[in-house]
Amino acid sequence: MLLTLALVLAALAAAFHVVIFVLESVRFERPEVHARFRTRTEDVAAVRPWAYNQGFYNLFLAVGAVVGIALAASGRRDVGAALVLLACGSMAAAALVLVLTDRRMARAALTQGLVPALAVVLTVAALV
Repeated sequence: MLLTLALVLAALAAAFHVVIFVLESVRFERPEVHARFRTRTEDVAAVRPWAYNQGFYNLFLAVGAVVGIALAASGRRDVGAALVLLACGSMAAAALVLVLTDRRMARAALTQGLVPALAVVLTVAALV
């Protein structure tokens, strides 16, 4: 039961990180998008390569979580849980770095980090 709930939360975290990928790597140049990342229009050209790269980072974390979910759901519980822990733990850690770097980003950090952190806690609880 705990692992199932952890996998659902990991899936939600993965979906969120796919959305972030789209925003950072596909739609970043739109004013309403780069403004969400506190980027001024005159700085978009300089920041664009970093945002593009960061978007793929988020996509790869989502893929790791999805592969982990699939493996855990198909009976490879330990391997799947390890991937979920790696992917969701990285998501939660990145949220912590975000808020420690800029306290104004606390809401964004909570949005990006709470669900994966809960997935980590529940995965660990399911394994012990």
